[in-house]
Amino acid sequence: MAEHVYDTIIIGNGPAGCSASIYAGRAQLDALRLEMGFPGGQVLNTSEVDNYPGIPMRGGMELANDLYEHSARYGLEEKMEQVLRIEDADQPVKKVVSDGGVYETRTVVVAAGAHHRVLGAKGEAKYTGRGVSYCATCDGGFYKDKVCLVIGGGDTAVADALYLSKICRHVYLAVRRGVLRAAGIVAEKVKETENLTILWHTEVLEVLGDKKVTGVRLIQNETKEESELSLDGVFVAVGISPTNELLKDLVKTDEAGFVCTDDYMETSIPGIFAAGDVRVKVLRQIVTAAADGAVAITGVQRYLDKN
Repeated sequence: MAEHVYDTIIIGNGPAGCSASIYAGRAQLDALRLEMGFPGGQVLNTSEVDNYPGIPMRGGMELANDLYEHSARYGLEEKMEQVLRIEDADQPVKKVVSDGGVYETRTVVVAAGAHHRVLGAKGEAKYTGRGVSYCATCDGGFYKDKVCLVIGGGDTAVADALYLSKICRHVYLAVRRGVLRAAGIVAEKVKETENLTILWHTEVLEVLGDKKVTGVRLIQNETKEESELSLDGVFVAVGISPTNELLKDLVKTDEAGFVCTDDYMETSIPGIFAAGDVRVKVLRQIVTAAADGAVAITGVQRYLDKN
C-alpha cells in the first residue's frame, strides 16, 4: 500500500467537479482533484449564462472562473494531469493512474462531463458561442423574436425546435432525411406549429457570419441544390456523448454509454461515483451538474462512514 491514501479523488473541474471540490473541502476530506483541461468544462463554450440561479447574465468564461476560484478556496490539492485509467476499482483501496503518477484512494468521483457531437460544417467552430449553440435551453432566451435553425431529426432536435418556437419569431428545422426520428406525437406537434418550418433532406454546408452568425449555406441532398438562409442563430442537436473512457468498461452504463448511478451518485461499483453530464439523467445543465457534485460527496461521506 502507498504511503498516502486519499479519502477521495475527484476527476474533472467543470461545474460537477468544482461543486464536489467545494463540498469535499468543507467536509475536510483528504481529497485530490485531477484535471487536464481548463476549469469550467462546457461552460467555457457558452458566451452567456442566464439560467444559473442567483447569477443572471454571466459570461461563460467569467462563471467558469468563479466556479474554479470558489472550489480553490478550501485548499484542495489539485494537479493538472491526464487521468488514464482506474485500477482495482472493486477494492477498498483503488488506484487512479495518470500521466503524472499513481494515486491511491478509498473513493473516486468521476465528473468528466460529456461533449456535444459537432457537424463539422465550415464556420461551425468559428461561430461557436457567437450564434452557434449546442443547447437550446441554455441559450434560447437570447434569441427572442429572432430567426433560428435547429439541425437534427431526433428527439433532442424536435424538443429544441418546439422550445425555440415559443421564443423565436421563426424556427427552421433542418432534417437530413425525409422523416423525423422523434416520437410520433412530438413529431406531429412540430408539423402543426405555425412558426416552425421543416427543411427535409437538408444539410448545412457552411455557417455564415461576420462578427456573429448571419446565415447558413444549405444543400438539398436529393436535388443537390444549394441555397442560403438568413438567420440569427444555429442550434446543433445531432447528439451528445459522455466522456466515459474511464468508466465504460468498469461500471453499468445505458445504451448510449452514460453511467448509471443511484441517488447518491454511486455507480454499480461501491466507492466509485459519477457526477454531472457523464451520468444518466433527464437534464444536463450547469445547475444540475453542480447539484450532482454536491450529492456525490454526500455519497462519498456515507460510503466512508460505512467502510
